[in-house]
Amino acid sequence: MPLPVAADLNRAVLAALAADAEMTALLGPGQVHDRPPQSAVYPYVTLGDSEVRNWSTQTSTGLEHRLTLHAWSRQPGQLQAQRIVQRIHDLLELAPLLLDGHVLVNLRVTFWTVLPLGDGETMHGIVRLRAVTEPVD
Repeated sequence: MPLPVAADLNRAVLAALAADAEMTALLGPGQVHDRPPQSAVYPYVTLGDSEVRNWSTQTSTGLEHRLTLHAWSRQPGQLQAQRIVQRIHDLLELAPLLLDGHVLVNLRVTFWTVLPLGDGETMHGIVRLRAVTEPVD
């Protein structure tokens, strides 16, 4: 049975990040996760919230997806976290991801930021994505 389109989109986004040599150079191998790891080794990227809305019209069926990715770093300052979120942006902006049974109409980065956490050592990058999908006819 095929994955629901939202799960398939999440899978494709994470797979694109994990397969990218530049991202692996920034994070290290195996540092892209669908949920925060129990024993975190910094830096790493995780999938956050995933929201889906009906985007259908009278003539076509579609879904609007809003995804959040989180980048985590403990290198002093913001530079490492900024490089990670910039790479996420560069890699995913208009990426031609393949989905099972659906077409990715577009994928855009709508927002990103880097901010320090209250512990004084962790930097948190947030990247928000907007995607539109349509079922294959």
